[in-house]
Amino acid sequence: MQLISLIRQHWIAITLLVLAAITFVSLRPLDQLPPIPGSDKAHHLISYALLMFPTALRRPNYWLLIGALFIGWGGAIELLQPYVNRYGEWLDFAANSVGVLLGALLAQLVAVFSAAEKRF
Repeated sequence: MQLISLIRQHWIAITLLVLAAITFVSLRPLDQLPPIPGSDKAHHLISYALLMFPTALRRPNYWLLIGALFIGWGGAIELLQPYVNRYGEWLDFAANSVGVLLGALLAQLVAVFSAAEKRF
């Protein structure tokens, strides 16, 4: 419960930090991709779910617009990657978009369970 409360309280800072990390890692020129376990698409999905989670948990009035902006940001990154010696892929964009939706869904589930926990 304390972690959820902390995320709700500092959602803007957490979101901006995750957004900056995603942007840096996605647009950093590389000679070759580093050997990281797991699939590239899974990394995209998890990253964008982490990006959306704090906003969806806090649910400001404009949270759906923020989610749409995150999806657009992911698309813009994919379009820019060929200019920094990376590959932009439509499947990466799809994974980013599904990640935003998954982050919103997970936040809603956490909100429901934390509200239920408060009642007991």
